[in-house]
Amino acid sequence: MTVPVLHDCWEAYSLLDSGHRRKLERFGDSVVVRDEPKAWWSPDLPESTWNAAGARCDAEGRWHLAKDQAREWILGFDGLTLEARVADTSRHVGVFPEQSAHWRWIGQRGRAAAGSQPTMLSLFGYTGVATLYAASLGFAVTHVDASKPALSWARRNQELSGLTDAPIRWILDDALKFVRREHRRGRRYDAIVLDPPSFGRGPSGEVWKVELGLPELLHTCSLLLADDARFVILTLYNLDASSLMIANLMRESLGDRGGRLEAGELALRHAHSSKLLPLALFGRWAQEPCPKSKPTNTPAPSAAG
Repeated sequence: MTVPVLHDCWEAYSLLDSGHRRKLERFGDSVVVRDEPKAWWSPDLPESTWNAAGARCDAEGRWHLAKDQAREWILGFDGLTLEARVADTSRHVGVFPEQSAHWRWIGQRGRAAAGSQPTMLSLFGYTGVATLYAASLGFAVTHVDASKPALSWARRNQELSGLTDAPIRWILDDALKFVRREHRRGRRYDAIVLDPPSFGRGPSGEVWKVELGLPELLHTCSLLLADDARFVILTLYNLDASSLMIANLMRESLGDRGGRLEAGELALRHAHSSKLLPLALFGRWAQEPCPKSKPTNTPAPSAAG
């Protein structure tokens, strides 16, 4: 048995190297070093290349910047303009580049037909890249996140991308509470994107543990899907999860809807080798088979062998 490994690329990002539980990345003109627990191998590039990075995040999550390294800078992705940032409150810079495979998959499936406006729900939407990409294709998007700073960042990206008039609802809320209310209201969506953290807290202190909350969340989301819904995307970063587990959960929640379900890994290809860095697990369901496009799938052996 094999599982797909999805990888994509875009001009503003490059995985320069990884190894010894670190990764060396280029975001636009900025080169960054961050911890990476899945990089067990040895780096390919010399340590002098790593030491020349403009920003590095240490094991405690503190950023150390070269004198000429800005704390904020601009990235582009397929017509979007995004702000990257480094701050000592997070190891992230505002973009998860491995998810570009999802964004382009949305582009293959989601472009609105003339006169139509499909709806999408983006849960744990963070800085809004999936939201803004879908909105640029003609979706009316409901974006939900429990972090007020993340919502502000997403709206900043909306402004930078020239999408201030796009039909986006920005919601500060706990994702599970929100979908329960949406179900009671009878609201339906044509597409749903979920990117839950392993652990988090809602705006009112609600505790989220993915292993406890995800089954109910997926089930409730399935009740929000329109009869002719287009797709569902789930991404997990849990080290103890598996693509087989995701497939089981999504089959259970989607029931007899038919369509196509795939589950596997999101990875980034190294700029100077064919090595792949696995970063997340995913499940994707769509009503119809995926249209032919530039391939992003690399088969890899699953745990089942």
